[in-house]
Amino acid sequence: MPAPEVSAEALAARLSALGLTTRVLDHTRHTSIEAEVPETLTVETWREVLEVLAQADRFGLLATSLGGRTLWAAVNKAVPATGDVRGPGHQR
Repeated sequence: MPAPEVSAEALAARLSALGLTTRVLDHTRHTSIEAEVPETLTVETWREVLEVLAQADRFGLLATSLGGRTLWAAVNKAVPATGDVRGPGHQR
């Protein structure tokens, strides 16, 4: 399986190839990809976009009352193999 950063960049590249302008953002536990969705996106392109997004760990669509739509996808970063990976507040 490719490293999370490679997976995120690959998703961004595939979305860009479909005509979307993407942003890749690094977070502590995941890498996110965001893209504004033009109103002129065809049904076929939507299907292709959803196929790309299905490769992410999570994805969604933010829609505003002003008509703006932003796709987002998140690729989780690797979890450390040792130590307490549950984080604070999740201890037994």
